Amino acid sequence: MTPEDRAYAREMVDAVVDGPAAPVRVALPAEPSQSRRTSWTAADLLTAEFPAPRWAVPGILGEGLNLLGGPPKVGKSWLALDLALAVATGGLALGSVPVEQGEVLYLALEDPARRMQQRLRVILADRSVPVGLDGFVVETTWETISDGGLDHLDAWLTEHHGCRLVVVDVLARVRGPVTSTANQYAADYAAISSLKLIADRHGVAFLVVHHTRKSAADDFVDEISGTHGLAGASDTVLKLRRARGSADAVLQVTGRDVAEAEHALRLDASNGTCRLLAGPAADYDLGDTRRRIVSLLRDSGGSLTPKVIAERLGLEAATARQTVRRMSLDGQLTTDGSGRYTAPPVFPVTPVTVSLPLGDTSDSSHQSDTSDMGDRDIEGGSW
Repeated sequence: MTPEDRAYAREMVDAVVDGPAAPVRVALPAEPSQSRRTSWTAADLLTAEFPAPRWAVPGILGEGLNLLGGPPKVGKSWLALDLALAVATGGLALGSVPVEQGEVLYLALEDPARRMQQRLRVILADRSVPVGLDGFVVETTWETISDGGLDHLDAWLTEHHGCRLVVVDVLARVRGPVTSTANQYAADYAAISSLKLIADRHGVAFLVVHHTRKSAADDFVDEISGTHGLAGASDTVLKLRRARGSADAVLQVTGRDVAEAEHALRLDASNGTCRLLAGPAADYDLGDTRRRIVSLLRDSGGSLTPKVIAERLGLEAATARQTVRRMSLDGQLTTDGSGRYTAPPVFPVTPVTVSLPLGDTSDSSHQSDTSDMGDRDIEGGSW
């Protein structure tokens, strides 16, 4: 770590606990023998050659700080574990994204070893232990940022050069308490920046799990609990949303090195896995009847009347009329004013760096009979 990095990290750690003006309270990682370049002319930058960013999960999790938010019990920890297992074994993340194998450090700070064992058994089912799990390290306790946690992370990553992903579940357990006199924005920014400093130094992707606030917002980044300091210091912000009782979810992503996108996922309670789904993510936010109507209209390639929709989907005529009218008012369908309805066109997101392969193409009208799929305990196969 360069002298500039060390000075910056000291300020960040101090701000996490007591605000920007607090005295130094924590030992930071020792400086490496070689320092990295921090000053450039514009001419130098134009001709410099930098290594390509390292991806833990191409198009979704890149090196640096990735902040994953979502309501309690929506499936964040299951998603994080599924991604981590894919990286550790070098398989397919989300069922279709090839990932390079690497070591994983998983800080399961809200889960005892028993629960992690149970989850691993659900995901792996009857399969033999995959190659790579010896490099999947689970820690159920870790020091806070202000009590040596950064030093421990730096030392662990220095020893494990093959690590590609660090999962922190959850942020509150490593940031520790914040005094009431601290500047909240500075404390939030400091907590993420101090972790990002370690991630950047080692070229590793950090996935930090956090919660969202109860109130909705037009911009999903604004729903991250806390001040804008958390999202502002992160390289990538992800939000997982899912209706209670539904197996379909949407993962929203935005960041400095990833394309802004929404990915439809299916959370399979029977085996604890997450899969990318084909088609616009917005379609999976709809109820079953509305989703079937949108799918029918897209497949037809034109406009249809409520009568034809009812006949083709086996709906009552009155139900079809009321539903398409309400969908039109909600902006989910368009109408020409003559009683015919059309689904809005699909505009695929053009990735900035990495494009994701199409996910599962199975019937999008699938309904789950699972109960509330929470983040924590598994009972009878539910999330």
